[in-house]
Amino acid sequence: MKKAFNVISAAMLGIGSMVGAGIFIVIGEAGSIAGNIVWLSFVVGGIAALLSGYSLAKLAIKYPSRGGIVEYLVQSYDEGVFSGAMSVLFYFAQLIVIAAVAKSFGEYGARLFGFDSNFIINLFAVSIVLFFTFINLVGASIVAKSENIIVAIKLSVLILFTIIAFFSIKMDYLSLKEMPPINNMFFAIGLTFFAYQGFSVITNTVEDMQTPSKNMLKAMFLAIGFVMLLYVATSIAVLGNLPLNEIIKSKDYALAEAAKPILGDIGFKVLAITALLATASAINATLYAVTEIGYTLAKDGELPEIYEYSIFNSTEGLIVSSILIMPMVLFFNLGEITTVAALSVLFIQGIVHIGHLKLIKQTKANKILVFFAALSMFFISAYTLYYNYLHDKNIILYMIITFISVFIIEALFRIITKRVVTKRCQKK
Repeated sequence: MKKAFNVISAAMLGIGSMVGAGIFIVIGEAGSIAGNIVWLSFVVGGIAALLSGYSLAKLAIKYPSRGGIVEYLVQSYDEGVFSGAMSVLFYFAQLIVIAAVAKSFGEYGARLFGFDSNFIINLFAVSIVLFFTFINLVGASIVAKSENIIVAIKLSVLILFTIIAFFSIKMDYLSLKEMPPINNMFFAIGLTFFAYQGFSVITNTVEDMQTPSKNMLKAMFLAIGFVMLLYVATSIAVLGNLPLNEIIKSKDYALAEAAKPILGDIGFKVLAITALLATASAINATLYAVTEIGYTLAKDGELPEIYEYSIFNSTEGLIVSSILIMPMVLFFNLGEITTVAALSVLFIQGIVHIGHLKLIKQTKANKILVFFAALSMFFISAYTLYYNYLHDKNIILYMIITFISVFIIEALFRIITKRVVTKRCQKK
């Protein structure tokens, strides 16, 4: 059978996941911390993403599994409680990411039509999750094809907006006199890296990819490199056209708001529609990855078997994952929860890269690059925790509760089901 993903379609899947969870969600909050040097935070976050992407791509080539990071954890740390708990943590972090992006879709959708009630926002959010649940049920080929179309449209609009916005930048907004302390730039990296975190979905396509030994690294670098350029250019365009206080005020829809001074209400509507496409494609791409994670965990003995039974071309795990997302969309404050998800992803990727150092002979990766990938993850995590310690100590508490919970869940699975996460790929 012909494989669903080539270099371009796999890169588009990663770009779709990154851009939706990035510019349209993060730029306002990151800008409120780093001010007019937030573009530097995107540069540093992008470099960390490239290092992390290199490590994950080399692991994907050696251990081709739809489980992605879950597979790399058990390859590095064997079939123990630790690797199982980290797998559960990664799975639920991805669910929280989808819920946050869906909520953003709801915000943009409601404001586009002149509504601001929670009911309308939630209606939009739930509807988009249900829609892409159906799309993913049809199969991987449809995921790839739909991403190509959606990503092409939204990137065209974003690039056009950025070019137009550069001609109306007010240099006073970008002046060094307005620059915050350089430390603020580092504080914002946790958020800006989170804007890139969707790149890991590329590794989940490995079993559906044409010649992954040649195409995986190309797709990874193409996706991250392109998104880094886009983030840096767009953040300069936004901060150069909208005062910082306005960005903070409209941080949930800052990019669309930045179009108003340049293009008026029409610009706001065009960017809002683009935001809907961006967040929708992010849900599409991430939901694909979460489904594959759920399937692999079930097949190898971690999640309930309901995740494994086939429905059409996907699994029942897709439906269960979608059901778990709904309460987070409807009932939770996703601001702090998203921060917990970001920290969880950073920590997990750091753990994966440390484990990769144990497998370096098998993957034949560059040891120095893998070491700096791990170092960057823990450095960003530490800075993000320190910032939240200064501004919102609840995040520390939430992280502790999260880690305790995943270990309890892991222990219960082992006691009740007598099953554990096992390796799908055997070392050669």
